[in-house]
Amino acid sequence: MNAPVLLGIAVASIAVLLILVMKFKLPAFIALLLVAVGTALASGIPFDEVIPTVIEGMGGTLGSVALLVGLGAMLGAIIEKTGGAEVLAAKFTRALGKERVGPALLIASAIFAIPIFFDVGFIILLPIMFSFAKVAGHRSPVFVGVPIAGLMVYIHNTVPPHPGVTGSSTLLGADIGLVTIVGVLLIVPIGFLAHYGGKLITSHWEFPIDRDVRERFDGTVDRDEGAPASSAPADGSGGGTDTTVAPPLRVRTEPGAGTVALMILLPIMMIATGTVGDLLLTEGSTTARVVSLIGQPAFALMVVVSLSLYLLGKRHGWGMEEMGDIMNASLAPAAIVVFVTGAGGVFAQVLTESGIGETISGLLLRTGVPIVLMAFLLATIFKVAQGSGTVATLAAAGLLQSTIAQGDFSSLQVTLIVLAIGCGSTALSHINDSGFWIASKFLGLSVADGLRTWTLLTTVIGWVGMAIIGGLWVVAT
Repeated sequence: MNAPVLLGIAVASIAVLLILVMKFKLPAFIALLLVAVGTALASGIPFDEVIPTVIEGMGGTLGSVALLVGLGAMLGAIIEKTGGAEVLAAKFTRALGKERVGPALLIASAIFAIPIFFDVGFIILLPIMFSFAKVAGHRSPVFVGVPIAGLMVYIHNTVPPHPGVTGSSTLLGADIGLVTIVGVLLIVPIGFLAHYGGKLITSHWEFPIDRDVRERFDGTVDRDEGAPASSAPADGSGGGTDTTVAPPLRVRTEPGAGTVALMILLPIMMIATGTVGDLLLTEGSTTARVVSLIGQPAFALMVVVSLSLYLLGKRHGWGMEEMGDIMNASLAPAAIVVFVTGAGGVFAQVLTESGIGETISGLLLRTGVPIVLMAFLLATIFKVAQGSGTVATLAAAGLLQSTIAQGDFSSLQVTLIVLAIGCGSTALSHINDSGFWIASKFLGLSVADGLRTWTLLTTVIGWVGMAIIGGLWVVAT
């Protein structure tokens, strides 16, 4: 099949994918599978090889993604339910002072966002944002919340074990350990940008917030999850003269901020140890093999989840059965993300097997546009068109998979391409993105104010992040 026909099939398949997701609101998992099968048939893959190709694409992607996303979700749930977020935020506030509550919570949210999905993490931190904004004397939670939201969504798109960046790393054959290290290092300049950029953006307008959020902001917002149950009888009678002795309640205590921070940073340190060990130790030696195991992201997360069970849970009054329920419940939302990521891998596999990926890679190389910039632009286009950062990331990675496989790129260059895709999936977030609605509605913003704050900040973060990556690309080339 000639190149123009294959290119036409690629354009049509992407258009159909966007229509199914945007217009017909079909779940991304089903939409990706349907488009992948249709693309396979249209491009001439034999009928009896279509489903084996689907299975190969699904299995190849999910091997590492399912482990990382599942374990990451468990760790995030443990930190959330045991009160780790609040403890960490309060510690930073005490350390930096009340006059610096914004930066304090920004730093805490950056650490907290590494293992926890954006929407979950932002909602968990919302009561703390309200309280900190009041302490700082702000008229609205927007001044504290917008920078935090921008930084957290950037981390969600660029740092494993989050699904989009983990999936694109798998598709492009990137070293997830190196992606993690470089991604974490980039949080520092992006954090400064989110703080000062958010401050500049929010200082230019008045932000009237809706009545419900105003009432919550002016009143007291507490989180009672995890608090001991009341001693009143469960039938609601209020006790009266009933002298029945209730069984003793388990007393729960809050984990220390240092322990919470350690549980978040330990897997990153283990991964970094493995990456550095691969460079310094003799290949094949016993030490090198042990260090390699320590540095495997899946192993690092398994170790930390196991430690968290005791250090954040049992040690502070949580029963093992309760912790098991928390961990099991975290897998339900994670499963959706895992399957969508797997379906993205199926689409990428079809593009490769049909020759479409090779055709597109040839066209991209002939344009002369640097591959790292092309990765960013493709992800941005998908993001603007359909809203989901995960789908945008996987689609862009799928289109570039053949180009990366055929090119002579170093591990660092492939890492920068993965991160460029992450930046593209952050930029220009607007009304078709669930993140837009989470940030704007929970902060009480109108659609127009959401566009002036959230959309503007995510665009600045995405493009500046790409500029930093572009500079690193020049050095690495």
